[in-house]
Amino acid sequence: MRRLWIAALLAPVLALAVPAVALAAPSVHGEQTAPVSARTLQFGMHGSAVRKLQRRLAALKYYPGAIDGQFGTNTLEAVWAFYEVQGLTPHNYVNSAMTWALAHPRAPRELVKHPGANRIEISLSREVLVLYRNNQVQLISHVSSGGHYYFCNPGGGCGYAVTPTGNFRTRVFMRGWVHVPLGEMYNPVFFIGTAYAIHGDTYVPLAPVSHGCVRIPMDIAAFFHKLVKIPGEPVYIR
Repeated sequence: MRRLWIAALLAPVLALAVPAVALAAPSVHGEQTAPVSARTLQFGMHGSAVRKLQRRLAALKYYPGAIDGQFGTNTLEAVWAFYEVQGLTPHNYVNSAMTWALAHPRAPRELVKHPGANRIEISLSREVLVLYRNNQVQLISHVSSGGHYYFCNPGGGCGYAVTPTGNFRTRVFMRGWVHVPLGEMYNPVFFIGTAYAIHGDTYVPLAPVSHGCVRIPMDIAAFFHKLVKIPGEPVYIR
């Protein structure tokens, strides 16, 4: 859940090919600088090779933002999601293992046996969300889930930051920034009462850092609620 407030909002994004604007610089942990190479694609670069990367990611149902040749935050988050689904260590750049995987991609591992055709699956071990429509992948997103730390809410009450696992359903959608006891969320789609949600945040790092909700990037949160049934979309968290 969100503890930092920001005033500027993105306009809704209606399709994977619609342009979006990066809200913030990436936040990563550990060494993330690419080895020096004229052929390495990394955050901050631009050009036809980046545009080709964006098109490939979009074709595989990741969301790189606008297909504009700019390796910005939206494209970086799609790169992270791709690394995560492929079982590779995420980086801020495209390494040789990712280059090979882009040509030979692995489909997301399904978390549930005999699920419904339409559903949301969230893997806490890989920090990735997959949205299915008619048993076909429609969207793949990097997420940040509960950080497993102990916290005390300024409004009262303490607890451990854990994202609950189990079978749930979407409950209600609230537009824009929503204040809840644990902080603020952008465009939350709640799956447990009005406490736990899939929601946008300006800080969705590689590490799990939320109080227990499932954070998704702001650009995806702008349109995610339009892709799911509310109420009633199955949500599987494992």
